Amino acid sequence: MVENMHPSWSQLLKEEFDKEYFSQLTSFVEQEYREHICYPAYDTIFAAFEKSSFTDVKVVIIGQDPYHGPNQANGFCFSVNDGVKHPPSLINIFKKVETDTGAPYPISGNLERWAAQGVLLLNATLTVREHEPGSHQKKGWEKFTDAVIKKLSSQKKDVVFMLWGGFAKKKIKLIDKHVHHILTSGHPSPLSANRGYWFGNQHFSHCNKILTALGNKSIIW
Repeated sequence: MVENMHPSWSQLLKEEFDKEYFSQLTSFVEQEYREHICYPAYDTIFAAFEKSSFTDVKVVIIGQDPYHGPNQANGFCFSVNDGVKHPPSLINIFKKVETDTGAPYPISGNLERWAAQGVLLLNATLTVREHEPGSHQKKGWEKFTDAVIKKLSSQKKDVVFMLWGGFAKKKIKLIDKHVHHILTSGHPSPLSANRGYWFGNQHFSHCNKILTALGNKSIIW
């Protein structure tokens, strides 16, 4: 599964690949893809680790599961393939980008352009069975992605972590808050956003202010 990873990630995570849980996870995922329709496409499961090297990561956004509808998920959290209708959470993300930074609402919902700038778009669970949300949870993915977050926390500094919603906020315990920058907000889903828990944040402009102050390039959201 990990053939398409950037070499920097492959080397960093080698000890995870050698663990028993990851072997069991790999067997489970391969069987699921043989016997069911699953998302994202098999060769894009680790897309988030392909477009940005470990060295280049300066922002992390944490999601929960890939989209479980046809042609949506593409290996980046909250992202959909080109030409696909934007899901409600992504619509609210783009609306916030628009009001927060002045950037126009984009035609494409493919966030690969963010990944190419050093934004790690990490789902806690990297695969899902079609139309069955949560179907690949508690199979080992969470252990793996928690290890990724721990590596980022311990081996990098001044990463901006954007944690949206209760699930993502639980990952705070994995991050050294004295070394990194943690921005928290409600989730961009309509249920949360319509209660005012999402649209009040200025995460995108705040993130860029942090990056600029550190001498890094800001993100073109």
